[in-house]
Amino acid sequence: MKTIRTTLLALLAALSLGAAAQEAAIRKNLAERLPNLPKIDEVSKTPMPGLYEVRINHSDIFYTDEKGDFLIQGSLIDTKARADLTEQRVEKLTGVAFKDLPFKDSFTIVRGNGKRKMAVFEDPNCGYCKKFERDLIKVDNVTVHVFLYPILSADSGEKSRNIWCAKDKGKTFLDWMVRDVIPPAASCDTAAVARNFEYGKKIRITGTPAMIFADGTRVPGAIGADRVEKFLTEAKP
Repeated sequence: MKTIRTTLLALLAALSLGAAAQEAAIRKNLAERLPNLPKIDEVSKTPMPGLYEVRINHSDIFYTDEKGDFLIQGSLIDTKARADLTEQRVEKLTGVAFKDLPFKDSFTIVRGNGKRKMAVFEDPNCGYCKKFERDLIKVDNVTVHVFLYPILSADSGEKSRNIWCAKDKGKTFLDWMVRDVIPPAASCDTAAVARNFEYGKKIRITGTPAMIFADGTRVPGAIGADRVEKFLTEAKP
């Protein structure tokens, strides 16, 4: 019995060393052959024999062979399960629990009793965001956490600064988004806006508006008040 246990432990150790050597070889070959490739975060096996996942920039997924001779960008589809494994992996990597959002870098707009919660990433120069906000005012009993996310232009950054540095952020934001009142010039520490930009990239927010509801549901693009109501009602944190 002791001999069998010793043999199994030795086999497991050998497999572990083999996997580590495989990963090291892939990292080495890709780094040497593709010097412009960002730093590799992780190398792991996929369900497909001989195919390895290469993860960079937190959630960018590539695939390679066991020697790093080839690099593939695209979706890995499980035909039996009819599932996009790449999409599932990215969703897992970029998923965020509502409670874990960096609320200190946002400001809130409260309507009614504010019991229902949602967060939205918005660029102040985004036309779809303006349309969204003009519809959102119809939704009552909600707390909206607004994350300024200036991705469209330099002026987006200036408007975001003026809103963030305003004495009443929520009013200044809505005055601009709903009533077209240009935010007065203001200055302060805007590190929060910069952090929003980096955080949004990390969780793959590529456009605005982008909503996250209390149950973690993510919704890209401008939606009407009726759909916001639906998501708020269904959200169960």
